[in-house]
Amino acid sequence: MKLIKHWLVAGALLTTANLLTTANALAGEAESAFTAELQQCAAYYDLGAQMVAAMNAPQMAAVGDRLKQQGKQAAELAAKYDSNNAATIEKTKEQMMASTGGQGMGALMRQFKEPCQQLLSDPQARLNYWIMAKM
Repeated sequence: MKLIKHWLVAGALLTTANLLTTANALAGEAESAFTAELQQCAAYYDLGAQMVAAMNAPQMAAVGDRLKQQGKQAAELAAKYDSNNAATIEKTKEQMMASTGGQGMGALMRQFKEPCQQLLSDPQARLNYWIMAKM
């Protein structure tokens, strides 16, 4: 009887350890997906700020400043999860520019404007989404 108790306790501990390992792996996957979205948004906002600055139109300065600030906010959040964040954002910007097919910022706006605004308005909700999605 004592031996059976020890086996049951050992089995319960192993099951708990496996659940914790699985939970940590899922949390890691959720954070990776969340970080990738933040990096995409940082790249999108940075490209937008660069394009507005290149226009050299004083009336667009406020828009450029806002885009720059939003890019900084997304990059700072992503940096909490990825130590190689700046390089990843640069690579993402290059990929975005290559993927626009000559449509410039219009193509990027259609894809990223709304999702990035939502992400930055409530980052915790988006992280929670990824945690649930990866379960």
